[in-house]
Amino acid sequence: MGFSKKHILGMEFLSSADISTILDTADNMKEISERPIKKVPTLRGKTIILFFYEPSTRTRLSFDIAAKRLSADSIALAAGGSSMVKGETLIDTARNLAAMKPDIIVLRHSSSGAPHLISRHVNASVVNAGDGMHEHPSQALLDLMTVRSAKGRLSGLKIAIIGDIAHSRVARSNIIGFTKMGAEVVVAGPPTMLPKGIETLGAKVTFKLETAIADADVIIMLRIQKERQAAFLFPSEREYARLYGLSREKLKAARPDVLIMHPGPINRGLEIAPDVADGPHSLILDQVTNGVALRMALFFLLVGGSRNAGD
Repeated sequence: MGFSKKHILGMEFLSSADISTILDTADNMKEISERPIKKVPTLRGKTIILFFYEPSTRTRLSFDIAAKRLSADSIALAAGGSSMVKGETLIDTARNLAAMKPDIIVLRHSSSGAPHLISRHVNASVVNAGDGMHEHPSQALLDLMTVRSAKGRLSGLKIAIIGDIAHSRVARSNIIGFTKMGAEVVVAGPPTMLPKGIETLGAKVTFKLETAIADADVIIMLRIQKERQAAFLFPSEREYARLYGLSREKLKAARPDVLIMHPGPINRGLEIAPDVADGPHSLILDQVTNGVALRMALFFLLVGGSRNAGD
């Protein structure tokens, strides 16, 4: 098993072979969470710092649980509890963290490129847990894992991503990841939520939900990210739900065995109807379960497995 990456900064830096190695490793890790005692000594003596500059439930907890299940020492640090509130720069904070000799720093930050920046100033491996509107590689990897587990393959599938594409780091990472693995990706949303040039990442674009999900194997619904919008980009939430909310009636346009996914948190009744989110096609909770195994795999490959020198 060869894996030469020192950092996990974005899907753009991972080859299809890298992705396959991560997914295969995550499949093996999943069994650990099913044991009566959910812990192995693989990363005993390793230190992992979780530095989350933005709020998070699923991502932060799953990284923390992943570290603990591999017996690593994990320390969580929020921006509000760091010296950044006193004026310390991100680089100085990162250098001080690095001086304590951690093995991995997991960073979520509101500024695009923040993990890339600190990776140039620390010796530890850096994992991007979401940077601004840029990328969220571990979310894309767990989505790939979830689809591959359910469908048995990734190549040749049609993936529809619906909603606030412009402000979604998940959308960008998923477009890159699924395309690299041979899937067709179609994105849909209001014109105000579809960034210019998104086609350059490999996605097809439509403004109609029904067109995007026609014959889709997988539908990934996205949350409207009001916190990243300077102004509302649609007339009303009722109008958005009518045109772009996934209901049981609209779902008829997709394949009978379609899978429904969502990175969370869900705005029920807005981007997705409750009976769809909780229905038989939904893999939303499977994504959460797979997130722990996927992040265990990242930690193992970065500092616990056989890794050659390189970045």
